[in-house]
Amino acid sequence: MNLSAAAMPSLDAPGAEIPWQPLPPRSRMLFLLGTTPTVALPAGFAGYWLASPGFGVFGPLAGAMAGLLLGAAFGAWLGLKQYRYTFWRLDHEGLAVRRGRLWQRETRVPATRVQHLDIKRGPLQRGRDLATLVVHTAGTRHSAVTLPNLDASDAERLRDRLAVQNDHDDDEA
Repeated sequence: MNLSAAAMPSLDAPGAEIPWQPLPPRSRMLFLLGTTPTVALPAGFAGYWLASPGFGVFGPLAGAMAGLLLGAAFGAWLGLKQYRYTFWRLDHEGLAVRRGRLWQRETRVPATRVQHLDIKRGPLQRGRDLATLVVHTAGTRHSAVTLPNLDASDAERLRDRLAVQNDHDDDEA
C-alpha cells in the first residue's frame, strides 16, 4: 500500500486514531520464500529418516517426498499467515509494529528512543520495489526493530518522518 506524502498519517493531532497499515500484496511472495524452504527441507529429512527402517529402497524416497510436500504446504501456509498478520502504523508517539493473530505481538518504538534508521534492500526486494526498515533504538536487549517487505517509498517516508521527529525531539531537550 504505497502511501503518498499527502496520505501519510499526520502527526499533528495527538488524539486522532491512526489506522494500522498492511504490507503491500507484492511482498506476499517473499514471505512464502522465507518460510517454505525452511520448513520443507527439515520435513523431507524427517520423512526420509522415518521411512528408512524396513521399507525397502523406495520407502525412504517416498518418505522424503511426502515430508517435502507436507513441509512445503505447511511452510506456505505459515508464510501467508505471517504476511496477512503483519501491520504497522506511525503516530505522534512513534512507530508501532503488530504481528500475529493467535499470539499477537505489538512492538512500539517511541520516537525519543530512535538512535538511527536503516533501509535494507536485497535483490528480491529490489525486483519488487520493497525494502526492510530497521529502527535502531536506545538500549541493549532487542535494540533494533525490523519491518520487512515494506513498499520502498513507504520505508523511505517512515525513515524520513522518524528522523525528522527525532531531530525535533533532540532540539527541544
